[in-house]
Amino acid sequence: MAGYLRELKELLLKAGCEYVRPGKGDHEIWYSPVSSRHFTVDHGVKSRHTANETLKQAGLPKAF
Repeated sequence: MAGYLRELKELLLKAGCEYVRPGKGDHEIWYSPVSSRHFTVDHGVKSRHTANETLKQAGLPKAF
């Protein structure tokens, strides 16, 4: 795993988010019980801005 992916997935799992299915290309679809939304996670998360935006979509505070 490259960039922020490992840390991002750990934070999502600790918050109760669940992996739903693979998405298009190198993306995954996840569900957040905090925001009651589905959101995508890119396998190539190399930017802290992208990682923080994913956390925002999940209803979680910035961590990077």
